[in-house]
Amino acid sequence: MTKKKDIEVLRVTHLRGPNIWTYRPVIEAWLDIGALEDFPSNKLPGLYERLTTLLPNLVEHRCGVGERGGFLERLRDGTYAGHILEHVVLELQNLAGMRTGFGKTRQTAEGSGIYKMAFRTRQEQVGRAALAAGRELLMATIEDRPYDLAATIETLTELVDDLCLGPSTGNIVDAASERKIPSIRLTDGNLVQLGHGARQRRIWTAETERTSAIAEGIASDKDLTKTLLASCGVPVPEGELVTSAEAAWEAAQDIGLPVVVKPYDGNHGRGVSLNLMTRADVEAAYHLAARKGDSKSVIVERFIVGNEHRLLVVGKRLIAAAVGEALWVVGDGVADINALVDSQINTDPRRGTTEGAPLNALSPEHGAEIILELQRQGMTAHSVPLAGQKVLIQPNGNVAADVTDLVHPSVAATATLAARIVGLDIAGIDVVAEDISRPLEEQGGAIIEVNASPGLLAHLKPASGQPRAVGAAIVDHLFAADESGRMPIVGVSGSQGTTLTARLIAWLQQIAGNKVGLSCADGLFVNGRLLPRDGFSDWESGERLLLNKSVEAAVFESGARMILSEGLAYDKCAVGVVTDVGGHEALGEFYIDSADQLYSVLRTQVDVVLPSGTAVLNADDPQVVEMAELCDGAVIFYGLDQQVEAISGHRKQGLRVVYRHGAGIVLAEGAEELATLPLPAQLPSQAVLAAVAAGWALGLSAELIGAGLRTFEAAPQAAAY
Repeated sequence: MTKKKDIEVLRVTHLRGPNIWTYRPVIEAWLDIGALEDFPSNKLPGLYERLTTLLPNLVEHRCGVGERGGFLERLRDGTYAGHILEHVVLELQNLAGMRTGFGKTRQTAEGSGIYKMAFRTRQEQVGRAALAAGRELLMATIEDRPYDLAATIETLTELVDDLCLGPSTGNIVDAASERKIPSIRLTDGNLVQLGHGARQRRIWTAETERTSAIAEGIASDKDLTKTLLASCGVPVPEGELVTSAEAAWEAAQDIGLPVVVKPYDGNHGRGVSLNLMTRADVEAAYHLAARKGDSKSVIVERFIVGNEHRLLVVGKRLIAAAVGEALWVVGDGVADINALVDSQINTDPRRGTTEGAPLNALSPEHGAEIILELQRQGMTAHSVPLAGQKVLIQPNGNVAADVTDLVHPSVAATATLAARIVGLDIAGIDVVAEDISRPLEEQGGAIIEVNASPGLLAHLKPASGQPRAVGAAIVDHLFAADESGRMPIVGVSGSQGTTLTARLIAWLQQIAGNKVGLSCADGLFVNGRLLPRDGFSDWESGERLLLNKSVEAAVFESGARMILSEGLAYDKCAVGVVTDVGGHEALGEFYIDSADQLYSVLRTQVDVVLPSGTAVLNADDPQVVEMAELCDGAVIFYGLDQQVEAISGHRKQGLRVVYRHGAGIVLAEGAEELATLPLPAQLPSQAVLAAVAAGWALGLSAELIGAGLRTFEAAPQAAAY
């Protein structure tokens, strides 16, 4: 049968945790490139020119060469279709706004035409769509057919916008990653867990688990908020709550014109009308505010002269401040307001309709506040201003110009006080002032609103000025400087006695006083209680332990099959145990057909050991011993014979080892034997030695380890669960 010049995708797997490729989630695709195995890129006429014309940013891909243009060098000299597809898929994701850079492609066997290709993706569905689109694009360039790249990017971009974390939440997660704090996305939205088990915190964009529901309720009640602020000496504008347009005009007369009209329970500036001077304007503004809020109650308050500012408070600190500006258009005697806004305001590249745009695109025809402002000037969206005539579109446009460094200390103190009065740990404080660098009292400025769940984008991507490290501030608010959000995690990999080893390690931690989660071949346990798996995979069962707020420590048995099919359930561990490199015969379906290939799989367990952690390695298996040099942390060797080179050499370096001596287990550091424990006769020696070494690596005392060995029950007792 003649092979075709085609790329067939044989299998696609989302590896959700650390894996043989990298310590981050990837999509792994198995590819059959057919007759293209005989046609590297330098034997496909015109491919280089067509591909680089379609995707010019491929020049930024460094590839194995390690410098800009590295991939293009490989493409010019000759590389195979699987490798090219890897880079096309990465570039499509980048063009769609989901930055990725990692990819690898490896042939399964020389001349087979079957390749494993892996690429980093931040969202599985986006990655799968990019893979399918990348294959179509590459085949089109190989066959010299047209390809609609713009349509593909539009589709992928929509997927990114719909399925990926929003930019604000993403910034917080990135800040957590900078501090090595792990994260787990809990929903398809922006609810994210930072940290594991009992040490976790949860965020929902600008809300945290410390955000009080009572405080949110107070913030949504604008009248109550003002009352509380005023009672504590915070300057607020005089105002009145009304329930009809007539009452709104009466209140405006009592307060004194000009006034502001806004919803009683609104947020984010919706339905707010400023600087109202006439009865018609006040009554129209009332109806707008009543529509935008959740009730007919509307606030009428004194208009404060000045610009609107948004001050972001996190914890007890002012983190960022932004100012708004009035938006105008200038008529030309030909274009109507709609056209003028599009040509003079919406052309700003910072404006858009997506969450990632720092400024909103304006619609005079559909924006209720703009419609009202135009009505006050005797115009509509279809009016044609005279040449040179200035028309006010928004009195205070997007509050998006950074002024953090200008805020007067007393204004910052007032803003943080306002947040504490309401009870919010993260708050957006709306301040009107002519000059934010002067005290409010000097200029008649005031706080007009306190907002829960404030928008963060204006501070992350300001229209002008310096971006602020909002995400880092929120992470620092949730975690003290010495906190990582991590609980002690032990991973056990290999094929010999791993289930027993994992159970014994869990027991040692349990008697040390921790509430311990255990995921192993015997089941999913929390402190010895068996939990239902409910059809969950090994990876999903393991993640349940990370989500459980009562779990203080966890142990995972992770075999080679799990690493190959799903990845590890955790990103890093305090202790990584590898018992042996054996059993490759059962992994032929993954193209693993030698101990050397299996070594590359099981080394994953050592790769994820934290720098502060320890690898526990079997000194009696030469390939396991080789993994020691891969560990970022410490290494403890264990074995049946203290004379084996790995153990004796380790001791000469003054390092820790565990070995069998007669009927005992010796814990030694360098030349010193620190403790000898009785070896339980009913348990396999290798499994016990591995568990004892892991317990020692966790900081457990020899006395406690000995007690654990004496009290451990080798067979799970159903009555205990």
